[in-house]
Amino acid sequence: MQLYGIDIPIKNAPALDPDFAPIGLFNRAFLKTAKKPLGLAVARAGGQVARADTFIHGTAEMAAADRYYVNRLVKTLLWMKGGFRVFVSGDRAMYEYLKSAYSDGGEQDFDFHFMAEVYERPFEVCCAEALPEEKDAPQAVGGHLEGCRIGFDAGGSDRKVSAVVDGKSVYDEEVVWFPKTNADPQYHYDGIVAALKSAAEHLPRVDAVGVSSAGIYIANRTMRASLFLKVPEDLFEAQVKNIYIRAIRDTFGDIPFEVANDGDVSALAGMLSLGEPNLLGIAMGTSEAAGYVDAEGRITGWLNELAFVPVDCAPGAMRDEWSLDTGCGVKYFSQDAVIKLAPRAGILLDESLSPAEKLKEVQKRMEAGDAAAARVYDSIGTYLGHTLAYYHSLYGMRHVLLLGRVMSGLGGDRVLAEAKRVLSDEYPEIAGKLIPALPDEKFRRVGQSAAAASLPALR
Repeated sequence: MQLYGIDIPIKNAPALDPDFAPIGLFNRAFLKTAKKPLGLAVARAGGQVARADTFIHGTAEMAAADRYYVNRLVKTLLWMKGGFRVFVSGDRAMYEYLKSAYSDGGEQDFDFHFMAEVYERPFEVCCAEALPEEKDAPQAVGGHLEGCRIGFDAGGSDRKVSAVVDGKSVYDEEVVWFPKTNADPQYHYDGIVAALKSAAEHLPRVDAVGVSSAGIYIANRTMRASLFLKVPEDLFEAQVKNIYIRAIRDTFGDIPFEVANDGDVSALAGMLSLGEPNLLGIAMGTSEAAGYVDAEGRITGWLNELAFVPVDCAPGAMRDEWSLDTGCGVKYFSQDAVIKLAPRAGILLDESLSPAEKLKEVQKRMEAGDAAAARVYDSIGTYLGHTLAYYHSLYGMRHVLLLGRVMSGLGGDRVLAEAKRVLSDEYPEIAGKLIPALPDEKFRRVGQSAAAASLPALR
């Protein structure tokens, strides 16, 4: 395959998506001929900085390839680590391009506005003679097991809650809901409170509450989240930013609580399950959620929003309806991937079904030994093998724990087996350094809510 004059050698292509072009392989091929140094840095809250010292070609003939490579790299830095300011050094033309692309009305308009809203400050691209030094602020979080706790996990298709006593789950509940299509914040609030009260009925008292939720959370406040996609901006500001704080305090009063991104909780759950740090947790459900626990067992404070990190360079890659960008993880590692691939395998799904119900239909076929369903999961496994190699280049993780409803049942086993095969065949230098794994079946579906219960420390 060739893209912007770069030949991309691909040994393993998904059977149901033969045009898939792994971004890691594109980057590898691009850098073989790129010799001009380019410096990039992304600054976020608290003086934290992420850097990428790389290369471009810097010629008119390769200008399109240079712009594409750097655009995708900046987007990856922003959604992996977060930031409101981009520094560029080494090439004035590339600075001008990025300033135009990441602007109001530019190619990356969504990223420009999203990051400004998350960090509550203007987003800007700056030309720099020298880049700021890299700086992180990882911290220990979670792992508190003592007492009577509630863990709540809010997903886009279902909500889960666990009642936990001294680290042991005594009650789990999973309820289908439709937050992404509901514009009334009262619907979301009522669903959260109902789950909390349901778990509380199985505890002698409630000492603390931990929340795992899709979205970006700072100081327990909802900064942005696709769960509340339809809520008008004025209502989001007034009723959603503090929705978990209000729900917990209204229900239980002044008790310890903690709200965290569901990806970070998946990583925490993985560390608690495996007893090993340096772990990337990936939850494949309504979207792709991810979190990372470093080699010291700490949460990094990065966004880890891999749903918006590019994984496919193909010109016809699927477009995300929210960000309007193409080729990002959300369409490859979520129920959307199953729904996209099912018709290509000959599985016609009833359009009156919800996305979660469509996924369940394919899962039922898989459990019954349907060869068409197996082809769907094999293609997702091929996506995953290529993408885990790319994620390893970003994180350097030793372990990957794969969670979420897409990974439930025989389909999840099939995805994992194919991902391992692709890693071994196409990336042998990485395969021996990386251990992808699944938890047991119950942990796959409700483990995050139980892990969420361990987030807050007792007073």
